[in-house]
Amino acid sequence: MSTSCCSELAISLPSRVSFPHSEAYNLTELSYWSTQEALLSPACIVTPTSSEEVSTFMSTVTKITNCTFAIKGQGHAPAPGFANIDNGVTLDMTSLNQTAINDNKASASVGPGSAWVDVYRTLQPYNKTIAGGRNGAVGVGGLTVGGGISYYSPQVGWTCDSVINFEIVLASAEIVNANATSYWDLFRALKGGGNNFGIVTRIDFNTIDTVPLYAGYLFNPANQIENVLGAFAGIAASPDYDIHASIVTSLSFNSTSKTWSIVNIPQYTLPLSNPPIYAELFSIPNITTSTKFSIQNISTLSAEPPFPQEYQLFRTSTYAAPSITDASSLLIDIYHSLNNTLTTASSAVSPPGIGWSLALEPLPSKFTARSSDSIFGLNTTENAIIMLFSISWTNGALSAAAHSLAQSLLKDMDGIAEARGLLRPFRYYNYAGPEQDVIESYGEKNVQFLKRVSRRYDPDGVFWRQVPGGFKLS
Repeated sequence: MSTSCCSELAISLPSRVSFPHSEAYNLTELSYWSTQEALLSPACIVTPTSSEEVSTFMSTVTKITNCTFAIKGQGHAPAPGFANIDNGVTLDMTSLNQTAINDNKASASVGPGSAWVDVYRTLQPYNKTIAGGRNGAVGVGGLTVGGGISYYSPQVGWTCDSVINFEIVLASAEIVNANATSYWDLFRALKGGGNNFGIVTRIDFNTIDTVPLYAGYLFNPANQIENVLGAFAGIAASPDYDIHASIVTSLSFNSTSKTWSIVNIPQYTLPLSNPPIYAELFSIPNITTSTKFSIQNISTLSAEPPFPQEYQLFRTSTYAAPSITDASSLLIDIYHSLNNTLTTASSAVSPPGIGWSLALEPLPSKFTARSSDSIFGLNTTENAIIMLFSISWTNGALSAAAHSLAQSLLKDMDGIAEARGLLRPFRYYNYAGPEQDVIESYGEKNVQFLKRVSRRYDPDGVFWRQVPGGFKLS
């Protein structure tokens, strides 16, 4: 079926189809962030340059039974099959990568295949930006339809909350614009509903004024972990969260040396050095030779160095932070649980060569309250913490051990939170592992809404049957 599909696509889009061993095909395969995605081998790759070509693609693939396909932006999702496919067709959207600021500069139109750093560079001369990805290598489309967390999220909400219009190709191959007044239900569903409804070909965003940001990296010695977690809890659970603050605190465990390292990545969306919200964190002893801060533009800040392609695994959970004491105690106990398991695990259970990272981010009510019509089902009056548990390794023989222990550790962490009444159902799309029930975590009312939208705009279930990747409506 994949051969037949590729043959038909080569007729309908002759200059856009590449086959194994060709230069264009190999370039796409090399561009994935995770090894698991890169190891998949599509029968062909289609690289459209316009929404009309995406429409032609849809009208072709829907005529052929079992023509499965994947939709790829910048390919930063770690899970195999989310942006690539074995023996099917990969639709590589990276040629839809233009950014254009509109006449009044209050909005910008962005191709979904763009990398965020290129968007920021285009908008920088106008002193404008979009509340988009913090890692500039991440793609616009995937981040946005999964929600999106930005440096500016406490000010304006999720990245998807800044969207004013989606241009999208439906299963019928019709090109429509979904916004607050036209296809409003589809517009709402796309803001966190993933790839269940069509192929987004352009996103129009509200822009925001930008000034240089205060940002950097703060490294602490491992003996300060409890103090760092306490300071992070003080920020995340603050009853008066500073909307200019955005921070990720990461604890990383080296399974070879059995040691921890700490890095905090605090930002402040004003050019103010040492903002008061970080005072407790900055007072903790740090590794001065590694710690660096400066005031810089977002286009510079987001231009992170490329990471080598490795096996990657994500898991996520959401924990309530009703008070500083509750949040601090929870995080410290989670760390001790991880430490006890990882430091005592045998080499068979936790082989050397696997890296473990626990990343914590505030999810303050001032952030979630910006989402007036969100499908996420969050309590917008409650401060919370998003946890990203990420695992990386280079030797494929370690994959089974990494998956097994990751699942066990996540169960332990969630169990600690649940026993205290602090575990929340929400699972953030862009941080979740393929076994996690992301769509279901939005709550029954929102799930039923998404299913109604799917039936209305994709009555034959094309994006359920023919697009196996991503978190699907079950």
